Amino acid sequence: MQEYQNIHHTFEPVYDENSRILILGSFPSVKSRENHFYYGHPQNRFWKVLASILEEAVPETIEEKKAMLLNHHIAIWDVIESCTILGSSDTSIKDVVVNDFTEILQNSKIEKIFVNGTKAYELYHKYAEKKTGIKAVRLPSTSPANAAWKLDGLCQTWRELLR
Repeated sequence: MQEYQNIHHTFEPVYDENSRILILGSFPSVKSRENHFYYGHPQNRFWKVLASILEEAVPETIEEKKAMLLNHHIAIWDVIESCTILGSSDTSIKDVVVNDFTEILQNSKIEKIFVNGTKAYELYHKYAEKKTGIKAVRLPSTSPANAAWKLDGLCQTWRELLR
């Protein structure tokens, strides 16, 4: 049986001075924490969706993923810096400490913020929106737990990034 753990985010945001779009998740899953990079669960559709809408091959390595993001002026990070969580369950998140977005916003050209799923949206809206002054656009979660959304539907909806 899994137990609650207080966990700190251990990897940096991906962005550079040319990043215009910021995509935020809630907090890294167990698999992402094991892999030390975003969307590390093999069933998470994030990289497939992004590759599809950007008309790129699905990146395999961390370096390929970073390159795809930066080549398209996309930054990624998570809303939460640390929390108490049960495994990878967004619904179990408590004791939230939010990331400070000041540095990434000051050192990039972020114009729009998108959030990957409802929990990330709720957390961003509750803890960060007033500080950043940027309203987030909620996109359907690419998580395998969001089985109601098929890959084609996710790709269609996520095209909002390109508008």
